[in-house]
Amino acid sequence: MSEKLRVGILGATGMVGQRFVTLLVSHPWYEIKVLAASARSAGKTYEQAVGGNWKMDTPMPDDVKNMVVRNIQEVEDIADMVDFVFSAVNMPKDEIRAIEEAYAKAEVPVVSNNSAHRWTPDVPMVIPEINPQHYAIIKEQRKRLGTTRGFIAVKPNCSIQSYIPCLAAWKEFEPVKVSVCTYQAISGAGKTFKDWPEMNGNVIPYIGGEEEKSEMEPLKVLGAIKDGKIANAEGLAISAQCIRVPVLNGHTAAVSISFAKKPTKEELIDRLVKFSGKPQELGLPHAPHQFVQYFEENDRPQVALDVDFEGGMGVSIGRLREDNIFDFKFVGLSHNTLRGAAGGAVESAEMLTALGYIEAR
Repeated sequence: MSEKLRVGILGATGMVGQRFVTLLVSHPWYEIKVLAASARSAGKTYEQAVGGNWKMDTPMPDDVKNMVVRNIQEVEDIADMVDFVFSAVNMPKDEIRAIEEAYAKAEVPVVSNNSAHRWTPDVPMVIPEINPQHYAIIKEQRKRLGTTRGFIAVKPNCSIQSYIPCLAAWKEFEPVKVSVCTYQAISGAGKTFKDWPEMNGNVIPYIGGEEEKSEMEPLKVLGAIKDGKIANAEGLAISAQCIRVPVLNGHTAAVSISFAKKPTKEELIDRLVKFSGKPQELGLPHAPHQFVQYFEENDRPQVALDVDFEGGMGVSIGRLREDNIFDFKFVGLSHNTLRGAAGGAVESAEMLTALGYIEAR
């Protein structure tokens, strides 16, 4: 790519927005041109707007400290300054839907980390290794919006990414029933232990909306385009429980699964370690070389040892064994703010760029 594409970050001051900043500040394809947030942050430098709430474990990059934060409501002005935007805004869902659609109608592609548009029928919800073919629905979305280059694309919920790669890798064996319990890090709520000291040594057995997302979003990811919309996969039922645990980064999933066609353990492991997709084929900058790793050790994967596999963009699986109610059970682990949030969105943008959906204005 001869010239870098100009990118804006909507919701740049929050935890996911900060993660976008750290991933994009030296990106080989993209250059940060706009940092946007709410009216209370607008007009301040990024350093002033974030203040003492920088949540990353690396320092704020010097390149962005003195950038003046824009008001996300200045859609037309921002649209003139960027080729596309990432969305990580923290607003009510109806407001998120409205602002993302406003940018799309201003002919700005929107790659969103938010859940507001995940169930809009013509909005692709993509994990690039699994279902990049769903980006073809953008043509139908553009017809609805009346745009030529603007659109909205989303990534799915962070918690499902510790086990949905297994469902995709094992598609030939036809998964039919899945029971999953996710143990989710506090950064998934945009928090650190400094912000949320009551989580030290604590477990909370409820995360609002997570169980519904965990049960339904995989069905859309594993579905297919039919009649101008993305139809859910059929024949698969998922039951989920989602628990907040005292871990900073890393969502762990304990999963039991049954198949219509009975595989062996060796076949399942073989499909996992060989599983890759279009990002690996294209060598996208944020694509992990190995998407899924499998551990033979009984005490892996561990958050402390494995959450940063492939720069946080890989998925770790272990403890695959037969189950006395289901066919098999296993444990999965993924980094929730990298593979699950900002990193996954950046890889999605890279795929959209490689496929020609995102171009210079």
